[in-house]
Amino acid sequence: MSPNFSLFSVNALLILGADGTRILAKYYTPPHTTGTSQNPYPTPKEQKAFEKGLLEKTVKSTADIILYDNHVVVFKAEGDVMLYIVGGLDENEMLLWQVVLALRDTLQILLKWVSPWAELEARREMGNSTDKRTIIENYDLVALAIEEIIDDGIILDTDPTAIVQRVSRPPQQDVQLSNIDLSEKGLLNAWEFGKKQLAERLRQGLQT
Repeated sequence: MSPNFSLFSVNALLILGADGTRILAKYYTPPHTTGTSQNPYPTPKEQKAFEKGLLEKTVKSTADIILYDNHVVVFKAEGDVMLYIVGGLDENEMLLWQVVLALRDTLQILLKWVSPWAELEARREMGNSTDKRTIIENYDLVALAIEEIIDDGIILDTDPTAIVQRVSRPPQQDVQLSNIDLSEKGLLNAWEFGKKQLAERLRQGLQT
């Protein structure tokens, strides 16, 4: 029988503070597995222990790719945070490396766009636009960006520009609130108009 091929590549994506705090963590379950093999770290306690040991091993490391607890781990330090991509023992290291670079570059672009001008200038002077506070303040955008990069352990995209465009895309049409009457009279008029439209559609439906 031929082996079951799967696009599943990533066991976990982690963003940890350099002080050991968890900022964002996503653990993925391999498909077509049962029992304890589904996730080597099924409980929060086991996950925290893994993250603590991983941070201790990498926070002062000069390498960007290591083997840890039977996993290939690629990581990048950005300001006061650490970005990790965790894969299986037999996973392609270069593929995981491209993912962590995509995560780093996506966050740099995305967080520059949402940062106030003064803070942006300060970060430019330090050569970095990614930090713990900004990630937490823009957690929803960061989470959406990660979903564009990885879905259920499957790598979807590693183009930071395309990812940021999808995450930060404005609505197709801007609603002109200045043209909407939000007074009590205006809302009552809208309610009456809606009732008339509904009654007319019901009447037409009964006649057909």
